Amino acid sequence: MTADSTALYDIPGPRTRRRHLVYGIGSTVLILALFGWLVHLLFDTDQFTSTKWAPFEYKGIQELLLKGLGNTLKAFAYAAVLSLALGAVLAVGRLSDHRPVRWVATLLVEFFRAMPVLVMIFFVFVALKVQPLPALVAGLTLYNGSVLAEVFRTGVNSVERGQKEAAYALGMNKTQVMTHVLVPQAVRAMLPTIISQLVVALKDTSLGYLITYEEFLHAGKLIASNLDYDLPFIPVVMVISPIYIGMCMLLSWFATWVARRQKRNPKTEAVDVAPAEPGTLLPGAR
Repeated sequence: MTADSTALYDIPGPRTRRRHLVYGIGSTVLILALFGWLVHLLFDTDQFTSTKWAPFEYKGIQELLLKGLGNTLKAFAYAAVLSLALGAVLAVGRLSDHRPVRWVATLLVEFFRAMPVLVMIFFVFVALKVQPLPALVAGLTLYNGSVLAEVFRTGVNSVERGQKEAAYALGMNKTQVMTHVLVPQAVRAMLPTIISQLVVALKDTSLGYLITYEEFLHAGKLIASNLDYDLPFIPVVMVISPIYIGMCMLLSWFATWVARRQKRNPKTEAVDVAPAEPGTLLPGAR
């Protein structure tokens, strides 16, 4: 095995690298061709004419979009906080030593993970007759909280078994072991996945328009339905989509940044050591 090899595979040779380069160039050309075709369709249907973009200069439309964006971020903030709290509670239940508690927590996690988010949102909104914002937040919380519960449980179980055994040997109880030993170490492994799941919650806030919650997508639909030219939804989508994509990419970038930082082991960082100086000799030393 050469110095450039790994335990799982060998570094690609010249022919393989050329083949990968050809694949990359071909994929890039295909993507650019598809993008060019879409742009051609937009120009062919006159989607970039000033008439179709002039309405976005009106203050009322801008305020409506900003209000919808604010409602989206508000729903996401509520859902993110409550999902983290619910996930922590369910994870504690699944890690419990008491079998009935563990069974109940497992049943709740598996049920809410299997249920479609939209079904839960509609159930809370229609059957329980809850207002749009609480219904949207409840549906997002139940689904994402159950997913995060599994993330938390897996993260805690991923900590080396010897860490827990050593903590018990020092006389700690289970609560102390969890809060002082297991959870702080598990957070490093869990954080990127937690942030990635929050990206899913952010995207799912767009389901609020189906229950008349005035979020970002609902504002765009309202604007498009009041425009009097052909294909009014396309300019609206071209305005809304980059903002949605930008918010999700920002969270994804944050998850990637966190993942990279977690790879750095603080124990391997350089530590400044003071130069050796004459000191008091130990007893018996000469």
